[in-house]
Amino acid sequence: MLRRTFLHVAGIGRQTERKLWESGCSSWDDALANPNLFSFGRADRAAVMQALRRSQQALDSREHQFFTRGLGLRDAWRVFPEFRDTILYLDIETDGPHVTVIGLYDGSSYQALARGVDLGNFADILSRYSVIVTFAGAMFDVPQLKRAFRNLLVDQIHIDLCPTLRDIGVRGGLKKVEKLAGILRPDEVEGLNGYDAVRLWRRWDNLGDEASLRRLIAYNREDVVNLERLMEWAYPQLVEAAVAGQAGRGKSVQSAG
Repeated sequence: MLRRTFLHVAGIGRQTERKLWESGCSSWDDALANPNLFSFGRADRAAVMQALRRSQQALDSREHQFFTRGLGLRDAWRVFPEFRDTILYLDIETDGPHVTVIGLYDGSSYQALARGVDLGNFADILSRYSVIVTFAGAMFDVPQLKRAFRNLLVDQIHIDLCPTLRDIGVRGGLKKVEKLAGILRPDEVEGLNGYDAVRLWRRWDNLGDEASLRRLIAYNREDVVNLERLMEWAYPQLVEAAVAGQAGRGKSVQSAG
């Protein structure tokens, strides 16, 4: 989908992008090979060609920052799967003022960083990736992490599935959306929520209850690993909606209470 994207080019909006697709300009290569064949709306033709050549260069060199700026939060999903090999799925737990656990998954292995143990390794780990995927992370996880880690650099492309899924009519909390996608959680953590996560952390922090810490990490693991499954489930629907110009339609679930 990324090579079909024109939205990141100055002067090109969704309507112009769809008209390009409908006229047979379905990729950057099509536009560059036949620049005079297609209409780019109000955008300057020479500037569009320059932007598309720059896009190819950025993708070939894995310069994710170029697309971070150009796509914004709403259309960040378009980099999947081109950047799939450098995605970090992320979810945090807090006890209110403090980040207690950061769960990380790169598509093959999960790790949990815990406050007072190895939470300080987060910034270094984050710097190795080009894309982060969260659920409501733009409003919660990322601001919390920036408060917890002074001068934290978050320049990754950010796919926040919570607002992204609204473009295919899917609304609700993470657990409800998982069920819509057919994702079931193990009995050990089924029914747990954020309040339980706080309770489990306090039992570990105050009482040294290792069983509570293990359950908390098991809960967080589901939050994180399931993000990849949701991304895989949503991506073809997002592509279909974008091409059809039907963003906002589709199945929906009730907002989490």
